[in-house]
Amino acid sequence: MNRQQWGTRAGFILAAVGSAVGLGNIWRFPYVAYENGGGAFFIPYLFALLTAGIPILVMEFTIGHKYRGSAPLSFFRMSGKKAEWLGWWGVFVAFVISTYYAVIIAWAMRYTIFSFNQAWGEDTEAFLFGEFLQLDVAPGETGGIVWGILIPLILVWVITLGILVAGVKKGIEYANRIFIPTLVILFLIIVIRAVTLEGATEGLNAFFQPNFENILDPDVWVAAYGHIFFSLSIAFAIMITYSSYLPKKSDITNNAFITGFANSGFELLAGIGVFAALGYMASQLDVPVSEVATAGVGLAFVVFPQIINQLPGLNGLFGALFFLSLTLAGLTSLMSITETYVAGITEKFGVSRNMAILFGGGLAALISVLFATQGGLYFLDVADYFINQFGVAAVGLVEVVMVIWILRKADLLRDHANLTSQIRLGGWWKICLGIVTPIVLGFMMFQLLAQNILQQFDNDTGNYEGYATDFILAGGVSVAVGALVVGLLFSLGKWSRSTPVELPDKD
Repeated sequence: MNRQQWGTRAGFILAAVGSAVGLGNIWRFPYVAYENGGGAFFIPYLFALLTAGIPILVMEFTIGHKYRGSAPLSFFRMSGKKAEWLGWWGVFVAFVISTYYAVIIAWAMRYTIFSFNQAWGEDTEAFLFGEFLQLDVAPGETGGIVWGILIPLILVWVITLGILVAGVKKGIEYANRIFIPTLVILFLIIVIRAVTLEGATEGLNAFFQPNFENILDPDVWVAAYGHIFFSLSIAFAIMITYSSYLPKKSDITNNAFITGFANSGFELLAGIGVFAALGYMASQLDVPVSEVATAGVGLAFVVFPQIINQLPGLNGLFGALFFLSLTLAGLTSLMSITETYVAGITEKFGVSRNMAILFGGGLAALISVLFATQGGLYFLDVADYFINQFGVAAVGLVEVVMVIWILRKADLLRDHANLTSQIRLGGWWKICLGIVTPIVLGFMMFQLLAQNILQQFDNDTGNYEGYATDFILAGGVSVAVGALVVGLLFSLGKWSRSTPVELPDKD
């Protein structure tokens, strides 16, 4: 089976950056930074990037490049069955994420159209939850299909799977060569417009003003590590899969630094644009920025439509640019997430790439219909929380402990990366992966487990978002545990005879 390759180094970097730059860069990072010390947050953020984000990125790039397979095949080639399950665990975490991530892109696509005449009206919150999502059922109930979401959702899957059918070079690489520069240009236009609005200075002051008292708070450091971890598309099979398509002579370490800093650069740009716009809104309402600052779905689909309503001119154009940016950022990430299980299925079962796209992508698309129902937002919210906290973060913790401490592959991977990289890996890399990352991630996981098991959330049920325990178990815990269980089951089967489980030529 001939393995596909990236056409150019730039193509690989754009694809890796496209995977890392997603919805979270725009709607999560600015608020996390603001809430955790503003300008002072950049100290723990940079520290986390250099001691966890980039070291893990280097490790995953090296694993994919050395063992030249999807995450399950790469781990199998590394240490056999005892490691293969870890690759499948990451793949099924990615599979779950793809099912609901596609729905959010469908929302953004629909809102791009709404922007032209501000169809959301004056009460943007009532429009989102009432008219658009039709969220009038209890958590755990599906209600009927919301056709206004299902139709763009079908379009999202057609675009994503169509790109994957075209292959790694002619599909993913070409798409990212168009989408990423377009995304940067669109967002630059938004940022330039935002910083010239009345009140933008107050917004930027709120974003950048450092609160150094927060630096000593352990939760701020955990927030910085947590954000870096979720922002770089590490620990759910993507970067291992993408780097497996690199040619032999590739500067792995340099690529990881470029990807990490490019992702952070876009986050900073997003922070400037978002808070300049929030400053404008606060000035229009004559309230402090803190009263309008928020994150996530609320920021993108409630607050931003309000800001667009109040712009002095070209409201429709700037609204469309914003939601088109979200759509492009989402699509580049979704195609990378989907590629993880397409590659895994192709290699494990020896089926054609198109068959794997049809089966894997088709199944994900079918499941994603659940999130296009009237109760879809509740299922999306609880699945997203648990698969991120107890899927992505758990895979990351287990991955570094397995590779560095149990399988003891640090020296082997370091030597492989140093063969072709300008930046030499030394003791700092092993210390970051073997000590710093496990301690921080372990502490984070301990806090999360305690908070959820002991039901310590500040609401009536003590559960995340006040959901009933039955719904938490069925919609969240079972999804996170299910990804691990299905991953273990997949690792029990044999590899297809058409897939060489030994490296074709040993390094």
